[in-house]
Amino acid sequence: MSYQILSLAEVAEYLHLTQEDIAERVKRNEIPHEKRGRRIVFSKEEIDLWASQRLLRLPGQRLEEYHRKSTHGTREILPRQALLPEMIQPGFIAPAMLAKTKSFVLHELVALAGTTGRLNNPHDLVASLEARESFFSTGMPGGFALPHPRVPEPYLFESSFIVLGRTMQDIHFGAPDGQPTNLFFLICCQDDRLHLHVLARICLMAQNTTMLADLRQSPDAPSMHATLLAAEDAALAEPKHLS
Repeated sequence: MSYQILSLAEVAEYLHLTQEDIAERVKRNEIPHEKRGRRIVFSKEEIDLWASQRLLRLPGQRLEEYHRKSTHGTREILPRQALLPEMIQPGFIAPAMLAKTKSFVLHELVALAGTTGRLNNPHDLVASLEARESFFSTGMPGGFALPHPRVPEPYLFESSFIVLGRTMQDIHFGAPDGQPTNLFFLICCQDDRLHLHVLARICLMAQNTTMLADLRQSPDAPSMHATLLAAEDAALAEPKHLS
């Protein structure tokens, strides 16, 4: 991947924040940046890592506000509000994965991704997922995880997609609440804006609907798929805290 440099204005647009917000974070040293003479610049790779880490820990109201802004920011590439009908199919879901360790989960998810016809490079995807997890676990409170590449790499995929695995055994995946995980959403996006928006969408669905409990009770892949589509519709129809 080439080393991309972003300006303050470009970072603000990418993260759906104002330039004043970014400047204040720079001042407080809360966002990765470099000084080049009088200029403040940002490494795209470091911003991607920082943004996804921050996003996965946003509380309810702030998550909903970010999701609203990212929905607006991705409108040119996403004419429809619903993401999941185009990104996941019943065949992209494994309801009884055998993995018992974190490493095995990642390899099994990549094997599932290989069956979609949308994955170009399984080896590099595994390496990127492992690098991402070594930086910061994608395990979430509530027993689900959102593994994704360390940075969005368009060459890895023919098109953007999600695969979902449910393990038969709970796995300690590094969630901040210390609880085990058994639902794993592998997020594979070609576009970096879509990447962050998908993370926000699934987090919103997990917080504001009964999706996680319903997925655990669903008997097979088609019913899990129907649960996901219904949860997305519910999350879009009934925002909880938006002003």
